[in-house]
Amino acid sequence: MSTGIKHRAGKIKKSREDRIFDFCIYTIAGLLTLIALYPIYFVVIASFSDPKAVSAGDVVLFVSGFSLKGYKHLLQYAELWRGYLNTILYALVGTLICLVVNIPAGYALSRKDLYGRKWFVIFYMIPMFFSGGLIPTYINIQKLGLYDTFWVMVLPFSVITYYIIVARTFFTTGLPEDLWEAAQIDGASTLRYFFSVVLPLSKAILAVIALWSAVGQWNSYFNAMIYLRNSNLQPLQLVLRNILINNQTASSMMTGTAASEARELSDLIKYGAIVISSAPIMCMYPFVQKYFNQGVMVGSLKG
Repeated sequence: MSTGIKHRAGKIKKSREDRIFDFCIYTIAGLLTLIALYPIYFVVIASFSDPKAVSAGDVVLFVSGFSLKGYKHLLQYAELWRGYLNTILYALVGTLICLVVNIPAGYALSRKDLYGRKWFVIFYMIPMFFSGGLIPTYINIQKLGLYDTFWVMVLPFSVITYYIIVARTFFTTGLPEDLWEAAQIDGASTLRYFFSVVLPLSKAILAVIALWSAVGQWNSYFNAMIYLRNSNLQPLQLVLRNILINNQTASSMMTGTAASEARELSDLIKYGAIVISSAPIMCMYPFVQKYFNQGVMVGSLKG
């Protein structure tokens, strides 16, 4: 009997077909990973390489002619640091507001005893397919007094139906109804149950939606381009866009050797701008990765 237990507890030997299948799966996964990561890696090494080597195609796997010329040129712009600060504030405040308005809405829609739940779902679903358009939205923001203010970047577009649906799915499949019944027996109100039981058990979905919202805020530039005129309120993405456009315009007005050097510098600045704008989000992701994976998969693992 003990021998059988040891045999079952030991590592199961895979067949030849299983090993071949695993090899194929790992090979495909490795190739897909390389395809996804190489462009990011190339941008990083190109930003530290000599612009002439980048233009000549000598930069493939390693840095060629180490140079910080692009970063030095970027750091000369005072508006870059102001844009960084603005983007950090927009991401922090916008993510907080996004969680405050979307998480309770998702929980409310997950409750079967919500009166008129079907109509609320339809009400939230309509904006996913139809919108008022840019001009009515622009007029509405002006009438609300949000135009060219800090709040125009974090308030008008904080309600996102997709986030509400994801949160509703999590609450429906991830929280047993027995918890609510037990809380009622203990005399807990709906608000007490939500803040004392639901939120502490929802770290996964909170992390997922916070990550999505932060990335969206960090990469956002279109709303700033439409609704902001004050240069002191511009986010990092818009500042970098203006820097790139100005350098490309300046290089197109030059001729001869000066034009060639200006174009090379413009490309180097472009790579450096990508690294500067992407680095904070890439550094943040490892800390929320476990919650991200858990939150995305929870709806498919529980039914």
